[in-house]
Amino acid sequence: MRGRKPSSQRWLTRQLNDPFVAEAKSRGFRSRAALKLEQIDDRYKLLKPGMAIVDLGCAPGGWLQIVADRCKLGSSGAKLVGIDLLETDVLDGVEIFVGDMTEPEMLDRVRTAVGGRAHGVMSDLAAATTGHRPTDHLRTTALLEAALDFALEVLIEDGFFIAKCFRGGAERSVLEILQANFTTVRHVKPAASRQESVESYVLATGFHGRGGWTVERADEDDDTTPLQEGGFSPI
Repeated sequence: MRGRKPSSQRWLTRQLNDPFVAEAKSRGFRSRAALKLEQIDDRYKLLKPGMAIVDLGCAPGGWLQIVADRCKLGSSGAKLVGIDLLETDVLDGVEIFVGDMTEPEMLDRVRTAVGGRAHGVMSDLAAATTGHRPTDHLRTTALLEAALDFALEVLIEDGFFIAKCFRGGAERSVLEILQANFTTVRHVKPAASRQESVESYVLATGFHGRGGWTVERADEDDDTTPLQEGGFSPI
């Protein structure tokens, strides 16, 4: 360990002692993030055979593996598209695009790949941390907004959207857009997400797309209560 920065040493120690890292490796997943999506889907039953799903920020492909298995990719008409600025190793049946999700031509390519509309849009995107928490929060929120913008353009009626946000939840302005466009909005934190981590996820289901980006106020009765059961913990 000589010569390592304290932060690097702490990260390595966590990795070596983390049971979810060991489980992901033993099951052949490309990342421990696969277990996060698996736990969320176990609770909410989002993924079904035959679905068309888009994974934003898909590298290294852990979420793609879970979706491919649960949507029965290759045998049920399911379609799975991944987008990332980084190269992602090939996965059978998955169409992977290298590029920026905010580029208009990328939206056109995805629509063609999924056959018009998607049942779900997922984003595990997080900005590279600077160590300055307010800055990191703003940068990750900007990615969440970009992912939501993409979802509003491509989701089919009753589709779902799940994306990473910081502990404390999505910004109020983002929640208002989510609540205006989806039936139910929740914050979730799966057990595989380290408790000391600032990451959380916002999950929106029942897309109806009537709210656009112009809503001024969310419905106060919508469900935005963090879960406290089933392997999840409050934000």
